[in-house]
Amino acid sequence: MQGVLAFAVFLWLASSCSCSRMMPWSTMTDYFLENIDYSSGFGNAILSKGTTSFNVMDYRAAGNGQTDDSQAFNKAWKEVCSAITSQEVATLQVPPGKTFLLRPVDFQGPCKANTIHFQLRGTLIAPQSTSWADDALDTWIQFSGVDNLILDGDGKFDGEGSIWWQSCKKKTIFGTFFSCQRPPGALHFHNCNGLRLEGLTLLNSPRSHISINGCKNVSISNLHIIAPEDSPNTDGIDISASSNVKIQDSNIGTGDDCVAINGGSSFINITGVDRGPGHGISIGSLGDGVYDTVQDVHVKNCNLTNTQNGVRIKTFQGGSGFARNISFEHISLDNVRNPIIINQFYQDKSKHSKAILKAAAIQVSHVTYFDIHGTSAIDRAIDLSCDDVVGCSNIVMENIDITSAVPGQNIYGFCNNARGTATSVHPKVSCLS
Repeated sequence: MQGVLAFAVFLWLASSCSCSRMMPWSTMTDYFLENIDYSSGFGNAILSKGTTSFNVMDYRAAGNGQTDDSQAFNKAWKEVCSAITSQEVATLQVPPGKTFLLRPVDFQGPCKANTIHFQLRGTLIAPQSTSWADDALDTWIQFSGVDNLILDGDGKFDGEGSIWWQSCKKKTIFGTFFSCQRPPGALHFHNCNGLRLEGLTLLNSPRSHISINGCKNVSISNLHIIAPEDSPNTDGIDISASSNVKIQDSNIGTGDDCVAINGGSSFINITGVDRGPGHGISIGSLGDGVYDTVQDVHVKNCNLTNTQNGVRIKTFQGGSGFARNISFEHISLDNVRNPIIINQFYQDKSKHSKAILKAAAIQVSHVTYFDIHGTSAIDRAIDLSCDDVVGCSNIVMENIDITSAVPGQNIYGFCNNARGTATSVHPKVSCLS
């Protein structure tokens, strides 16, 4: 009560002074809010009135799916990011039943609150054209430098990717291939430590759906990521230069890698994820003219259905670095091409070939495959195509049982310069003891 009386006296004195000597009202208000003792009853009373929650509709967002709401979201973000609160969390609310059209936006930190909660209940859609590729961002929605960001809810991100894919398709007498400007990704997180993504649905990104770069302590759960099987380069989740990332209990079906773990990443755990269609779970590609490292990656209790690959490690010739301490356990396969594959002769078909230094390669070692079972869509069920010079070492296979998805078809295992052990493995891999 004393705080309330003090504030009343403050307002009376301010209003009774000469206007020429009085600071602007907005400046006075900002000063007061910045100097509140939020541990007092008065401070808590202000917070309880909702000053730490910000609804995009209050910033003139239309939410009709046709009006560009980018400016309203930028204004709301500026407010939530600059909010001073003792409640630890400042929340940006995107209400249900609304569709918001956004051009590329960059939500930048650092923010003042300990935690920023982006609560998505509605649908965000990208423009239905390729013209917004001229914007500076290489992604549709980006979060950068925002620590302890929580992005959750039952809402959707719709990247409207089909117009991009159609513009890329080129038909020749040799078949259909893709050639166009680099499409943008949907969601990009850069230097966001303590990131949490939960419950969201992502649809039809022009390129990768989620990319995580330079982040630590990331938790991803209960996501649904969906794009057509023939959509180009629509990775589900791309991880690079990040550590302590956990992905669990999600469904991913796209036109490219379901999850791709790229250079500079470590301590990645993927559990309880269903995938298909898509290109499976990939380490890499690594070593495309650079020094790349990936270590301590553990994938378990995952189901792969109708994917181009199962569990894959892919590296370029001539690269340098390592991929080590990797495990794939309790993996179920259903009609999967290349169920188990290490490919150290990987080539990106979208790029021109380079002169290759044959004496160099990423060192692949200490890779464990345990309890992998199901069916292969092709006859080569296990493929360990390791570099001729460096090779792969400490490969451990145990309790592997893969049969053909085609009745009566025989399957086999192939290996080149791989060293390790095999116990109860079908089909047999001759170079493993």
